[in-house]
Formats: sequence, structure tokens, C-alpha cells
Amino acid sequence: MSSAQLEIQLISVLVAIACAIPGTFLVLRKMAMISDAISHSILPGIVIGFFLTENLNSPLLILLAAFTGVLTVWLVETIQKTGLVKEDTAIGLVFPALFSIGVILIAKNANDVHLDIDAVLLGELAFAPFDRLLINELDLGPKSIWVIGSILFVNVILLFTFYKELKLSTFDKGLAISLGFSPVLLHYGLMSVASVTVVGSFDAVGAILVVALMIAPAASAYLLTDDLKKMLLLSCLIGAMSAIGGYWLANLLDASIAGAITTVLGIIFLMVYLFAPDRGIISVMLKEKQQRKEVLLLTFLLHLQNHDEEKERRVQHLQEHINWQKLKAREILQLAEKNNLITINNAIISLTEKGKSFTQEAISHIVTNKETAIEGLKRDFLLFRG
Repeated sequence: MSSAQLEIQLISVLVAIACAIPGTFLVLRKMAMISDAISHSILPGIVIGFFLTENLNSPLLILLAAFTGVLTVWLVETIQKTGLVKEDTAIGLVFPALFSIGVILIAKNANDVHLDIDAVLLGELAFAPFDRLLINELDLGPKSIWVIGSILFVNVILLFTFYKELKLSTFDKGLAISLGFSPVLLHYGLMSVASVTVVGSFDAVGAILVVALMIAPAASAYLLTDDLKKMLLLSCLIGAMSAIGGYWLANLLDASIAGAITTVLGIIFLMVYLFAPDRGIISVMLKEKQQRKEVLLLTFLLHLQNHDEEKERRVQHLQEHINWQKLKAREILQLAEKNNLITINNAIISLTEKGKSFTQEAISHIVTNKETAIEGLKRDFLLFRG
């Protein structure tokens, strides 16, 4: 493995982790598309910064881009608060307008300057190792590593410093205000961090991959855990794995590195979306199927409790009077018998003591209409196991 390959992977991992930190909070705050708006609308900030400094490496570009990003968020929220349009419509109005201003400024005033729109949007990690940081002819490595590394360092410091405040303002603004925190200040601080992260990653990976790295890992982690700390760690891990896996996929296919990383991110999200233990599509379908079976079982047990006469408790009665199909009736009977809720003698079904206790408590729990209460009841009686 060459040094250039190592540097490309290191840059992509640093970008992935730097983006995952603000991205996690954007996903939790249901502001995922704001990152896309910021990634495009900060273009005029970059252009104006270049006009003022005539230096693409000037820190002023990052500052002005961050200011433009915050301006984007403010404009979106101001339009949304009028109540005339929703947030997605406001985003669709603001960022094309600001992005167009940047495009016009480039077309009119920077035709001869290496400030290419396609490069900003798409980026190319393969070229990042060739842009070196030289001090007195001492090669300190690619500039992108130092830029992204610095941004990541600041993001981590800010996360540890304001973790409690960010958590409170994300999940309970009222509590945050009562404790003396300013959700508005934290909100725009987060938007500033997101803007700086996006513009700092432009030169290496481009806006499209930045948006993917900011949203996809956090969205995947969100489906895997409810714990904020675990979600942050998972977001960083998924982003880093995607960055390395995407690089080697691009190397194998001789394709765009940014495109391959985005593809890997999409594949990981799809797998999590389908197979996540609690929130995955397959898991949800299985739970719904189990819940339907449990409802049928409760219906059956309540029927047995309310009827003492033998004709109402015959196995055949399930098909004749409750209108259950033969297979469904057999499945419910097996489930009840397996959980020791009933006994069957000469095709006559009777509730066991456990079945009677469960049915009586189930009625009171159903009246409360609390799902958690039903789950607790199932745990108490060790039902539906195996």
C-alpha cells in the first residue's frame, strides 16, 4: 500500500468522523436536509472570501462560508415561521437562491480562477494527497489532513464541552431553558459547526459526499440505538468503515472514490433499515405478526373465561363459531398450550390456573390501554417465549 493510498483513507476517515458529530444532532433534530442546503448555499461565502483575499487557502473563506450557512438556516426558519410554507419548501426556496448567487459571481468574476463548481460539488479524494503543506521546504503531508484534523479536533472539544447542553436542547427545550441554557444559541452554534465542517471538507471530498457522510451514518445509528452516546460512536464507526470500504471498492472498480463511499453508505443504511433488531423493516413486520397472534390468543382466552359450557370450549368451536381457519386455530391452540395457559382433554379446552390469572390481569391491563403494561404482563408470566 502506497503512502498516497494511506493518506486518502486517512483523509476520508477524518472527514467521516468530523461530519458524523454534527450530523447526529441534525438527524435527531429532524434537520437532515438543512445540511444539503448549507452545503450548496455557502458557495457565495466562499466566492466573496476569495474576492477579498485572492487566496483559496485563506481562513476567511471558511469564516464567510460558515456565516452564509448560518444565514441559510436563519432565512429558512424565518420563512417557515410565517406559517405560509413548510420547512422543506423554505429550504427549496433559500438554498437555490444563494447557490445561484455564487454561481453567477463565479461566472462573471472568476472565469480564470481555479474555483470550479463541479470540483466544489463532487470533489476528488484521489487528488487530495498532491496538495501538500510545505513549511521551509519541510513536507508536513496533505493540507486536507491538517484542515480536517483541526476541524475534527474542534468538533470533539465542543462536543465534550457542550454535550449536556446539546442533549437537553435537542430532546427537551423547555427543560434546557429552565436550567438556564439558550436553545437558540446552541442551535446556531451547531449550525456554525456544521457549516465549518462542510466547507472544510469541500476541497477534499465535495459537497455531495459531505452530505452523505453527515446524514447516512447518523441515520443508520439512529435505527440501532436510543442512547445518544452510543449513537455518536456508531455514527463515527459507520462513517469510518464506509470511508475505508468505499476507497477499496473504488480501487477495485476503478471508479470515483466519493461515489463508492456514498454507495457503501447507502448499502449499510439499507442493511440496517431492513435488519435492525428493533426498528428494521423485517423486525417490525415480525413484531406486528406476533402482536396479531397475541391479540388472537387473548381473544381466545377471554372467550374461554366467559363460557363454562362444554360446547363453547370444544376445539371444533374455534372454526365453527369464532370463524378461524383450521391452521390459525391450531397455531393459537399450540401457543396457548406451550405457555401452559390451557389444557385439552377429549377435545375440550380448559383454562389452567396460570391461564385464569393471566386472563384476569390482561383485562385490567387492557383497560389502562398501555402497551408497556402489556409487555410487563408478558414478562411476569413468561409468555410467548421460544
